[in-house]
Amino acid sequence: MTKKSAKLLFIAGLALAIPALNACNTIEGAGKDVSAGGDAVSEAAKEAKK
Repeated sequence: MTKKSAKLLFIAGLALAIPALNACNTIEGAGKDVSAGGDAVSEAAKEAKK
């Protein structure tokens, strides 16, 4: 493998890795939002029982 092709492969790997890492943060944030929504529904159900 030449230096030029190794460098190109490295840059392509970074180009694929960066969006994948950002997606993890997005999914984690979405999970927290869904969890917070579930907590709100649970609290509302508890209040309705009283």
